[in-house]
Amino acid sequence: MLSIRTIGVIGRTYRHLNRYRQILSIFLKFGFGDVLERLRIEQYLEIGLRMISKKERERAERLTRAERVRMAVEELGPAYVKLGQILSTRPDLVPPDFIEELSKLQDSVPPRPFVEIRRIIQAELDASLEKIFLEVEETPLASASIGQVYKGRLHSGEAVAIKVQRPGIQKLIEVDLEIMLHLATLMERHVAEIALHRPVTIVEEFARTLEKEMDYCLEAANMRRFAADFEDDRTVYIPEVYGELSTSRILTMEFVKGIKVSRVDQIEAAGLDKHKLTVRGADLILKQVFLNGFFHADPHPGNLCILPEHVICLFDFGMIGIVDRDTREHFVELIESVVNRDESATVQTLLQLTEWEASPNMRVLERDVTDFISHSLYRPLKEVEIGPCLKQLIMLAARHRMRIPPDLFLMIKAFATVEGVARQLDPEFDMIERAKPFLVKVNAERFSPQRISADAIGIGKLLLKLVRQLPKDMLDITRVIRQQQIKLTLTHQGLQDMLATHDRISNRLSFSIIIAALIVGSALIVISKTPPIVFGISLIGIIGFLAAAIMGIWLLIAILRKGKL
Repeated sequence: MLSIRTIGVIGRTYRHLNRYRQILSIFLKFGFGDVLERLRIEQYLEIGLRMISKKERERAERLTRAERVRMAVEELGPAYVKLGQILSTRPDLVPPDFIEELSKLQDSVPPRPFVEIRRIIQAELDASLEKIFLEVEETPLASASIGQVYKGRLHSGEAVAIKVQRPGIQKLIEVDLEIMLHLATLMERHVAEIALHRPVTIVEEFARTLEKEMDYCLEAANMRRFAADFEDDRTVYIPEVYGELSTSRILTMEFVKGIKVSRVDQIEAAGLDKHKLTVRGADLILKQVFLNGFFHADPHPGNLCILPEHVICLFDFGMIGIVDRDTREHFVELIESVVNRDESATVQTLLQLTEWEASPNMRVLERDVTDFISHSLYRPLKEVEIGPCLKQLIMLAARHRMRIPPDLFLMIKAFATVEGVARQLDPEFDMIERAKPFLVKVNAERFSPQRISADAIGIGKLLLKLVRQLPKDMLDITRVIRQQQIKLTLTHQGLQDMLATHDRISNRLSFSIIIAALIVGSALIVISKTPPIVFGISLIGIIGFLAAAIMGIWLLIAILRKGKL
């Protein structure tokens, strides 16, 4: 289990301080010193920051800020790469140009030596490697930030793929998460425009997401659920999981060799029908999204391969999306309203699918949706790519500070990815036409007798519960009022910066008054020639003047360090 705790002034160990210094130096290297200054981080790591500030700061002036963020994240390591990948799916938090750059993040790192991997396998499965597997190739098939994948063979002869968590990765990520939480806390306290997005909550959610991704037992469970969902579908294949050879740090699954869906030349050489593959690939994502509500959230070409007889095989089930029935139905309404060029219905559906703290300006929102539909959809429908259109629409909603549920954006992103692969195999493929039967089925289920009766029974139960509970609640409220136990709690928000500024002003004024008092008092002592006398001047007066001079210089330095007189 991952452990995430708020670190103290400089952390609990030297490792934290050293890693903190490394992170800050990378931020400075890519030109984010202004952000660090706004965080007032010298209060927490004055020594470390002073050491960093003496180094030469490399500037990538020709690069955009989004490109510099992506490069900094790549250098920061696996936890930050994962955070960047997750933020690339959050248009409600990240501007479009940053999303485009963060989407380029590659989860690929040099592999760790096989001797370390051998120790992990033997410790997790409590047996020697030779006793568990007949053979394991020492060169990994893939090496990512969290795990490495090896090809092996069981004593029974079956070929397997063995996914092993990198040694020491959990401790490294825990340290990074603690530092990340500390930085998020400072951002929430000192940077108003970032505080609106609740960075502490984002880091906490990210920690929970990363914890799930690092637990291979959950990935194995996802694979089994997918296999059950497509048990009767002979066009889809999910590799078998070897549960007895899998733990939270090791996942052993069937090794499947096929043609990558992006290798069009190999598909043609194998004599496979590209249109048939396109239809099956589209059906695969449409079934997941509209019928199951449980979908593969990263169906890029590297996670899809083609087997004989046009069978599609899926890999890597670490990133999964789940959408409830209501969200699926609203998503269908969104697609229909966009395709039918119904601006009003599109706006209403967007409001149902998103969340917001302040109600958006309806007039401006409707105008932007009208512009979007006019620019994107007034052409033959077979030329319209519905996935990219939906992504643009969600970006539009994000500009109006409407928060999109992460799973909804993942669903749209998966939809767009599969549509892109389909167009690569068959440029004439019409995703909208293929989706129509699924949209009809979802709408038909909403008005089926079984659904209507189930909804009626559910509403009846809620009403009955309300009728039973209401008298008790009213009695409890009356009792509290009678006992005078009602309390009104007021919480101020957004005053921290103002109060901090007020404190600094007060401190400087107090300091200035003390300095002035010292000067005036020392002058009176010198004039009155209060003993002891040194060279005809009162020694106490001299000491007072020196103290005032030191305090004045100290105050001046403090003001200059903040960059303001």
